[in-house]
Amino acid sequence: MSTSTLMQELEWRGLLFQCTEGADEALSQGSIAAYCGFDPTASSLHVGNLVAIMLLVHLQRTGHRSIALVGGGTGLIGDPSGKTRERELNAPSVVASNSAAIRSQLERFLHFDGATGAMMVDNADWLLRLGAVEFMRDVGKHFTVNYMLAKDSVKSRLEAGLSYTEFSYMLLQAYDFLELNRRHGVTFQVGGSDQWGNMTAGMELVRRVNGANTQVITAPLITTSTGAKFGKSEAGAIYLDPVRTSPYQFFQFWINTDDRDAGRYLRYFTLLSREEIEALDAEVAEHPEHRAAQIALARDVTTRVHGSDQARVAEEMSTLLFSGGDPASLSPDALAGLRREIPFAEIVNNVGLEEAEAAAPDVAADIHSLLVVSGLAASRGEAKKLLKQGGVYVNGARRGEQERFVLEKELLADRHVLLRKGAKSYALVRLRGPA
Repeated sequence: MSTSTLMQELEWRGLLFQCTEGADEALSQGSIAAYCGFDPTASSLHVGNLVAIMLLVHLQRTGHRSIALVGGGTGLIGDPSGKTRERELNAPSVVASNSAAIRSQLERFLHFDGATGAMMVDNADWLLRLGAVEFMRDVGKHFTVNYMLAKDSVKSRLEAGLSYTEFSYMLLQAYDFLELNRRHGVTFQVGGSDQWGNMTAGMELVRRVNGANTQVITAPLITTSTGAKFGKSEAGAIYLDPVRTSPYQFFQFWINTDDRDAGRYLRYFTLLSREEIEALDAEVAEHPEHRAAQIALARDVTTRVHGSDQARVAEEMSTLLFSGGDPASLSPDALAGLRREIPFAEIVNNVGLEEAEAAAPDVAADIHSLLVVSGLAASRGEAKKLLKQGGVYVNGARRGEQERFVLEKELLADRHVLLRKGAKSYALVRLRGPA
């Protein structure tokens, strides 16, 4: 039996955790249609969903058809897998809105035209039309309670309590596989390893009802090198929605990847070649301080999710704040981004300039006032002390008390001033004319 191109790709990237016995042979025999489900209980996917998305991407790249199923129907219930308590139920209007947002995010990864163009479907199209008696008669009869109780997603919740609503989720997901097999000839399902029980239940239902041979592939659940759950930051989950997680914060999440994880994440989340990734592995081993793998990772994933312009701006901001970049080189877009990420204030040009010499028309602002209005100093007295101690930087240059005025020629684009106190405390101030 030959090994399929897809299986080879998934194996070397570390994306293959489990598969059913006939999966490799089926993939070797020609193009198949495979689906992955996405839960619309939130208004955005997060980086934890990227592994499943990349499975669909690799399917499409090797000539197979990828189908993204948005759970507009099952999202009204919620999947108990991996949960310690029952989810709150969302209103249908909320689920519909979330489903639309998820569809737009998936379009960043999948191509929807051509012979192997991806499809997006919503299980609300069939589940919301399915009657309770019809469901119990045509689906429920194929599963024993003992079979369902043996699944990890159910067993793990029995002591804490599991409602009938969540208990039925497995059957609804199984019914999705059946409907997709009927409607679109789907014979594969892919997803995270925590979905194995639900996915194999779908295989069983398709076999019993349609007599079709179907397969399942799962990817591992990703953790960091420290054993922590992947996809969390100090601020919480990292979302694909730029409103919930800004492109800069998204970029910075990847830049902060531990050296021990960088190579794995390049394999999981990018389409860089084996040669490119192995070269980056070698660079990390020899010169970890260059963070070449993290930069490549952040650029690639941020570009994919937010576009090249937003990735460029995010990298400008990151380089400035963490790698000693030149403030004078910041683009207007990067300055606008900084206004959202660090303390920002506006100040009238002539505030605090009473002590400036009248013969110095090129004076734009008093640093004491800038430090106070930006919040980097609580008072002018504290600002004066900071300047004397040499702990203040204006547009990247250290300033002392003898250089307490900012000149017009020193202003950044659109009359901005970038302040820094110590090593890491930044603020941005924009000067405007008197009212």
